[in-house]
Amino acid sequence: MLHRRRFLQLSSLSSLALLLRPAEGLANGSGPAEKPLVVSTWAPNVAANAAAWKVLEKGGRAVDAVEEGVQVPEADPRDQSVGYGGLPDRDGKVTLDACIMDEQGNIGSVMFLEGIMHPIKVARLVMEKTPHVQLAGEGALQFALANGFRIENLLTPEAEKAWKNWLQKAQYDPMTIPKLLQQQGVKDGNGQQHNHDTIGMLALDGAGNLGGACTTSGMAFKMRGRVGDSPIIGAGLFVDNEVGAATSSGVGEEVVRAVGSHTVVELMRQGHAPENACKKTLERMLRQRGDKLKDLQVGFVAINKKGVIGAYALQKGFTVAVQSGNGVRTFEAKHLLGK
Repeated sequence: MLHRRRFLQLSSLSSLALLLRPAEGLANGSGPAEKPLVVSTWAPNVAANAAAWKVLEKGGRAVDAVEEGVQVPEADPRDQSVGYGGLPDRDGKVTLDACIMDEQGNIGSVMFLEGIMHPIKVARLVMEKTPHVQLAGEGALQFALANGFRIENLLTPEAEKAWKNWLQKAQYDPMTIPKLLQQQGVKDGNGQQHNHDTIGMLALDGAGNLGGACTTSGMAFKMRGRVGDSPIIGAGLFVDNEVGAATSSGVGEEVVRAVGSHTVVELMRQGHAPENACKKTLERMLRQRGDKLKDLQVGFVAINKKGVIGAYALQKGFTVAVQSGNGVRTFEAKHLLGK
């Protein structure tokens, strides 16, 4: 499996993560708890974690930390599945989805948003300045512009080239798209092995409060108007300050069917450790969907109120980045399918 597209650019940070990586028991959530901390999907997101950590180490709120952190990949043109530089839909348009949730149950979400560099900031304003929790499409864009955002071209030459090459075959099949991209030399996400790269970030601050954010440009060459799990509270992200928080990365349609992140948190409420809650959610999905999931990737990462971390995935290759007072580290989640 290929590494994420930014592996070489972040090699120094990744090396630091490996140097500071603890024993596997601590990495997978079975070791001692930590607070404050920030955890995100995909190991090379140590850079995003570092931005969030600057907020946490100064005593800031978890929700402020995650909002700051996920803006790193949103603005990185090398990250072709989050924000600027994201691979477009099948009509050649980059459309963005994001959501955010704080410790008080406040939520904000935008979906099918075009031309805005930081959709997570717009989602935060939806949470704080409107009576609603979700804005979509043209309405989300109008709201962003009314609040001082400006329209920018998010389609990079590299992403446009990949789209034009895809148009030659125009096969809308999420399982063949990654192979086509690899043939074109596009380094697409932790291999973006199953076309699903997203950043989901969770934080626990020094006051013991939780926050979470999730942002993506979605599935490459998706149908116009497609929305996955990332901007849907309860699917791509859920925070319950009494219990814990969870987020996901993977084929969003499957996560939505399972209301995945909410399911993980409810299992933690029942007493399951974060890792086991992630595993049991995936097992439930497999019971319901069977062979339809055999070639797809879905991964969950969760933290509880004590600061214990856990993750699990359907397939091999789902990695997690963590930063706390104990340092920076990464680990690969256990998986249910394949070798």
